[in-house]
Parts: sequence; structure tokens; C-alpha cells
Amino acid sequence: MASLSEFHMLSVLAQEMNMRKAAERLFVSQPALSQRLQNIEKEWGSRLFVRSQKGLSLTPAGEMVIKFVNEVVAAEEKVKESIQSLNTEVYGTLKIAVASIVGQNWLPQVLKKFVNRYPQAKISLITGWSSEILRSLYDDDVHIGIIRGTPDWKGVKIPLFKDSLYLVDTEIKDTNQILETDRPFIQFKSDSNYYQEIQDWWLRKFKTPPKRTIVVDQIETCKQMTLNGIGYAILPAITLTGMEKNIFISPLQDENEQPISRDTWLLGYESAFELKQVQAFVELIKQHIAEEQK
Repeated sequence: MASLSEFHMLSVLAQEMNMRKAAERLFVSQPALSQRLQNIEKEWGSRLFVRSQKGLSLTPAGEMVIKFVNEVVAAEEKVKESIQSLNTEVYGTLKIAVASIVGQNWLPQVLKKFVNRYPQAKISLITGWSSEILRSLYDDDVHIGIIRGTPDWKGVKIPLFKDSLYLVDTEIKDTNQILETDRPFIQFKSDSNYYQEIQDWWLRKFKTPPKRTIVVDQIETCKQMTLNGIGYAILPAITLTGMEKNIFISPLQDENEQPISRDTWLLGYESAFELKQVQAFVELIKQHIAEEQK
């Protein structure tokens, strides 16, 4: 039976589907990698990969073996993490899934502190929509997730911060001026309840849809189009650094004239919070938020 090192080799091959790229990641020559693959295929008694000019493709037997290999590699990682969590030092890989807007605008400051304080720890980070973050948690692909909006989550839920929503434009100074302009309303796609919140606010306040709209797929695109005077947008405070020039920002308010804001939460299963790298990260986040509020 193949060793763990050979399992890791097969896993990399399946990820890259290219002998040259896989050899570079594994720091071996292509001939050596090819020979090792042939030996492994002899052990399994079947071809696992088929070569072509476009790269590699898995055979039906290869699909079965790679599924098994990935399960073993994932189990090995969990055992290593459990062993490392017994030590006083923070080791292991911190696996995080984060809403893109948080990953772009808030998380880098936290991660910088983390890597400086815990140089032995590794970080695996994925970003996406909040629904994708929840899916990664359900599938046990990550230790913790950071999402926007109110989560339907039965595990550990830690509130991180709220940030207000603002009307942002280079011309409009107040939300009451919106109906007086023909400038387009720039919106970005979101699978969370953010879009619905904006729609509800708009209909309560204006009782009529926007005259013109532009829909983009990323909040950063929305922001840059707004800063360049193409139209106006509603953006959360997390995206505004305070360094933007020549723009007006006006807070959104609900029917009780209270600021409308977005919640950000940290989620995870209880077992993940037993890992030292997760404990260290959560504690560092709490310190960071406390410093921001001073």
C-alpha cells in the first residue's frame, strides 16, 4: 500500500492535472514523478491518470483512488492538529472562510498581527459569499467562518462588529436628493439579505423604484465606479477608509430614524475552538476589535 508521502503526491497531481506543475510543487523532476506514479499504479493494479497534450485526466479507477487519498490526507491533517494542540506553542493550519468584503477590507490587519505573533502557524484562507462560507463550515472544510448578516447557525456564534450603511456619491449630499437626479444607482450582487435590506429601505422611503440602475458583480467595482462619478451607491462603512476624496456620504436610517447597519459574525463548531490556533486567532480578533473601539 502506498505511503502517506505518495498519497500527498497523488493529491497534488489531482489538483494540478499537469505533470510539470505537480513536479514543481513537489520539488522533484518530471521523470522522477512519472516513475513514482507508474510504481503506484502497479500497486493499485490500474492506471489512475491518462496523459494528453492538454495535461492529465483521471480514469474511473483514478477517481476512486483520489477520493480515498483525499480522505486520508484530510484525516492526517486533523490528527496532526490534535497532536499539535497538546503543545503550548501555536502550530498547525488555521483554516478560515471569510465573506469577501471582510476579507478585502478588515481581515488583512488581523492576519498581519496573527502571522507576526504566531510564526509557526499556517493559514488557509478562502473568500466568497456568506452562503459559500456556511457551506464550507457544513462540509468541515474550514475551522471557522466569518459571515455578514444574521446567521442561521447552531454552533458557536461570536458577534464581531456592526458597520453602518451610507449613500455615497460625488454629487448627492443627502438621501432626500435621490429622486431629483437622473444619475444611475450602482448596485452589486449579493446572496445575503443585504440586497433585500436595501430594497426595503428604498421602497419605504421613496415608494418607487430607481430611475436607472447599473448592476456589477463585486462591491469593489461598485465602489470604484461611484468614486469615479459614474453614479451613486449604498456602501457599508467597512469599505470606506475615510481617505476617499471629493465624495459625500449620507447615513441610511430606518423608519425610526435609527442608523441601518450590517452585522458580522464569527462561526464554527465547538470542536474547532479546542484547537490552539483557533483559540489564538479568536483572542487576537477580540483584542483587535477592542483596540479599534478605543
